[in-house]
Amino acid sequence: MSQLLLKGGRVIDPASSFDAVSDVLVDGATITAIGPDLAHIAPHAEIIDCGGRLVLPGLIDTHGHVYQYVTGRFGLNADQCGVQSGVTTLVDQGGPSCITLPGFRHFVAEPAATRVLAFMSAYLVGGLEGHYYPDLYRPDCLDAAATVKAALANPDLVKGIKAHAEIGGFARWGLDVMKIASTIGRDANLPLYIHFGQLWPKPESGGLPVNPDSIFNQVVSTLKAGDILAHPFSRHPGGFVEENGKLHPLVQEAIARGLKVDVGHGSHFSFKMARIVLDSGVIPDTLGADMHGYNTHVPAPAGTPDSHPDEEHSFLGRTQFSLVSAMTTMLTLGLPLNHVVAMATHHAAKMIGMAHEIGFLKAGGIADISVLEDRRGRWVLEDNEGTQVVTDRMLTPLFCLRDGVRHDAMSPMLPLARAA
Repeated sequence: MSQLLLKGGRVIDPASSFDAVSDVLVDGATITAIGPDLAHIAPHAEIIDCGGRLVLPGLIDTHGHVYQYVTGRFGLNADQCGVQSGVTTLVDQGGPSCITLPGFRHFVAEPAATRVLAFMSAYLVGGLEGHYYPDLYRPDCLDAAATVKAALANPDLVKGIKAHAEIGGFARWGLDVMKIASTIGRDANLPLYIHFGQLWPKPESGGLPVNPDSIFNQVVSTLKAGDILAHPFSRHPGGFVEENGKLHPLVQEAIARGLKVDVGHGSHFSFKMARIVLDSGVIPDTLGADMHGYNTHVPAPAGTPDSHPDEEHSFLGRTQFSLVSAMTTMLTLGLPLNHVVAMATHHAAKMIGMAHEIGFLKAGGIADISVLEDRRGRWVLEDNEGTQVVTDRMLTPLFCLRDGVRHDAMSPMLPLARAA
């Protein structure tokens, strides 16, 4: 690896509140200098013109599904979601379990060019087919002690615990699974990531009576500061927005208690719900793309299901998305650029307990850098309800450096902009 000079880009580092047109000099896997006109101190460096582009800390996707093949159709290729999409660090949410974590390390995390981490599943079977078979996720399919043991033995890989909320789980066995997952998070001293939204419907045959508006406060009562509430912009009941279309009255209290909010864009994102939540003063901390095999245009492995039980709420064939396109969506909703960048860098690094290692740009720091095109024009964005909005700003990944190694944004899963 030789010296690289990223020349004249808009360098944004929320961790240090730095935002200026600057050069970034990289020597091997290390950033050696940030400042104006650095060519004179590195006359032999390879120059990459970044004029008019955003030069950011390496992007961190807090919600991925990349236990490829083991989780069936659900798990995607880590590098296609990661470095080939301009993302240097990817957190798999709930793919591996205490049983399958060694395989995740050996076959996914270690071979990937992307830095791959995990919020380990609270369930023994992990995230098979995106919880396609809900009976595998009943309370007696968790082993708290074994999960805590695996998490504590793998601190470099396991950065949290995922309680996915299996289809209809709340109607099948109430809060029991969440209580066990919460115990795992406390005993492992790790954040617990909770999925809100469309995975809470009552089963068609039998089950406990469920008032969707009561779910949020019941789940939040089991959580601790630093735990993460996902999918605040879901259009489905049982989350941040009540059936009357208003913000759940306990959301602000939960945030005041130290709970964090991750967008978890995915199939559940709704522009209408996002407007309600944001206008109520709730600003998510982190982003997370939540791409998986049922909401992206990728060939399904032979023999896997043709559809998912929540297919009506999954990808409807309208658009692709990625972490960077989710950043565009946040800008379209009115969030400031610097906050959106922080969601995918510094805030994400804090969420996974790595704020002193990644998610920032500084001399002497690791050369994890994402470079994005920042275009002006008119494009159509569409959510899974069919709501369309027009944006005048579009971010797209160009390339990233992961430990100083360049990876161009060439993933087949990257979305194509739709002109208005």
